[in-house]
Amino acid sequence: MLSRSRALLAALWAGMLLAVAFVAAPSAFAALDRAQAGLVVAQLFEKEAAISLGAALLLMLMDRRLVHGIGSNALSAGFLLPAGAMFCTVAGYYALQPMMAAAKSGQGPWPFMALHAISLGFFGLKGLLVLLLAWRSGKH
Repeated sequence: MLSRSRALLAALWAGMLLAVAFVAAPSAFAALDRAQAGLVVAQLFEKEAAISLGAALLLMLMDRRLVHGIGSNALSAGFLLPAGAMFCTVAGYYALQPMMAAAKSGQGPWPFMALHAISLGFFGLKGLLVLLLAWRSGKH
């Protein structure tokens, strides 16, 4: 039962990331002016980041429970993949978002577009990690 729940949560998380990246964010920029779309997408990524932290934590706890049942203390891919995705969320959203806000107002050493590119890289890596996790979880 726990293994199925883990696979479902990983798949839902992957689906959410894909929907944000390929449907919601592009649609906001297609339908709204740039400033309004930026506000909408900022709210979208704020909620995505909070959900990602929760999903990563739950998946890591589920993995520990499954691995503990086997009697192993080794770190598995089922733990490391959501941990990596959690790192990407913290670095890509919570660390870079304040820097991006400062760069928009002309402060800070980094230009906004450079920070945006780094943030996009973290989001893409997180998506790949979660897709791999969902794929691996579905196989078991």
